[in-house]
Amino acid sequence: MLYTGFVHSRAYYGYFRLDVFAVGFDPIEMALRSLRLATFPVLMTLSLVGVLPVLPQLLPSLGVPDRTVRAVARAARAVARAHLAFVAAGLLLMLAWRYGHPWSFRWAAPLLVAVGLLLGQSDAATTAPGHRHRPGHRAVAVIAASLFLMWVVALAAGELGRQDAHRDAGQLVRRVSVVVLSTDTLSMNGPGLKVEDLGKDTHFRYRYSGLRLLVERERRYYLLPLGWRHDTDATYVVEDDDEIRIDLYPGTQPGR
Repeated sequence: MLYTGFVHSRAYYGYFRLDVFAVGFDPIEMALRSLRLATFPVLMTLSLVGVLPVLPQLLPSLGVPDRTVRAVARAARAVARAHLAFVAAGLLLMLAWRYGHPWSFRWAAPLLVAVGLLLGQSDAATTAPGHRHRPGHRAVAVIAASLFLMWVVALAAGELGRQDAHRDAGQLVRRVSVVVLSTDTLSMNGPGLKVEDLGKDTHFRYRYSGLRLLVERERRYYLLPLGWRHDTDATYVVEDDDEIRIDLYPGTQPGR
């Protein structure tokens, strides 16, 4: 969970040109961010992975005809015996996005390799009667599959982090609105940012509005102007001190 949360956070805040270590997240926050991957498709896939190995034993208890059960068992054996095809397909996909143009769902390539390696260790993967996998070969295959599965998680978490950042950047108006009051002028400008001079008799003379809060840590506020553009605009870091006052307001909420 810590590793997954770190990969997701790094991709998310990297979109806004921030480093997760500089922001200062603690390990618990990192681990909790991994729950972002607990989406409905992921949970459904994990459920199917848990059910498929025992499906031939489960079907008779559900009243499925024996002919259908035998057909499912034959199909399962055919899939297991094609484990090298899964490995080859995964390797070809990795070569394609390694030397070509990357695409979304890159995690599918190492996933195919991991599935192929695990299927190759099943009893249904061999046609030789009484054949048993050597413990050393099984251990190597399982370790390799585990490494590929970790790669799958990293790719999926990174992709999801970038997607979340892109979505949030397009909906900045819904985030917490921030007004920065300062005794001196600040070097801040950007699309949607409004600067007001409240007069020399005012302690906090300059008022900056049109900002949205990305994250706050240890009295440091990471802010984005409302019209923030990923390719050109800056992410502002404002520290709350005696010369700065930060006011927080609700962002614009979608209509109900």
